[in-house]
Amino acid sequence: MSKLSAVVGVIGIAVALLGQARAADVVIGVPNWPSVNATAHILKIVLEDNLGLEVELQNGTNPIIFEAMDKGSMHVHPQVWLPNQANLHQTYVKEKGTVVVNLNGVKAFQGMCMEKDLAEKHGFKSIIDLTNPEKTALLDSDGDGKGEVWIGATGWASTNVEKIRAKSYGYDQTLQLVEMDETLALARLDAAVKQGRPLAFFCYTPHHVWELYDLQILKEPPYDASKWHVLQPTDDPDWLAKSSAPVGWDFAYLHICYARSLETDHPEAASILGKVKFETDQISGMTHALVVEKVDPAAYARKWVEVNAAQVEEWLK
Repeated sequence: MSKLSAVVGVIGIAVALLGQARAADVVIGVPNWPSVNATAHILKIVLEDNLGLEVELQNGTNPIIFEAMDKGSMHVHPQVWLPNQANLHQTYVKEKGTVVVNLNGVKAFQGMCMEKDLAEKHGFKSIIDLTNPEKTALLDSDGDGKGEVWIGATGWASTNVEKIRAKSYGYDQTLQLVEMDETLALARLDAAVKQGRPLAFFCYTPHHVWELYDLQILKEPPYDASKWHVLQPTDDPDWLAKSSAPVGWDFAYLHICYARSLETDHPEAASILGKVKFETDQISGMTHALVVEKVDPAAYARKWVEVNAAQVEEWLK
């Protein structure tokens, strides 16, 4: 092969690879919990079917997705929990103005739960009971002498807040704070209930777990803004030591957020994303379908859009 032919061949390959690597019109970030996965697929179908856009889904943590929306390499976060993501909201929505929030939030609760019958049987009523070594010994599932409590998945902002709350109440001294994928945590809950063994875990709504089990929320002092001093790792390297939250969560709201650049690049997409609205039971249904029924997210989203055509039509107006 001549040098000229070789050069032409290399150029041809490069051009082909560039064509394959062409960025999608809209990139939706997908964090690691079921309902956000379902929501991402629903938005993908709605934008592709109605606007003819090429939409790509990319996995990412909350900070990565917000930074990418700021830079324009991602365009949508399907389910931002506020105030959980208050630091990212402050930076990218309020200060930089590069991210827009859909104001149709879905109301959410967060706290610490146990299966009701087992909680009553073993005398767990308050979150302060988690600081009692005699009681927390009952939560020991691996035989190491120390009970465990699931505080959420790695990468969730709420998981960091639960570390702060555990430190503030003191049950970080009596329990091992377990971080794991939610699917695994729910499997542990199911096994514990079947075995008649108490288990404490981070719980929230909207979620299908409330349909599967009779849950008891551990009592705690109500939310007090003056006592809620929460930092995230992106705020300060010493975030845990500097934070304190010896009270219950305030109500949270789930919002779609999107890059402001869409208002210029794809204004119809921005208009739709600004109008999308889900109900609490719909979000719970998404989790149930993906986790319990093991439905493929893309198949679930296609069926959801068909069944809820009138609702989708409202987003397109």
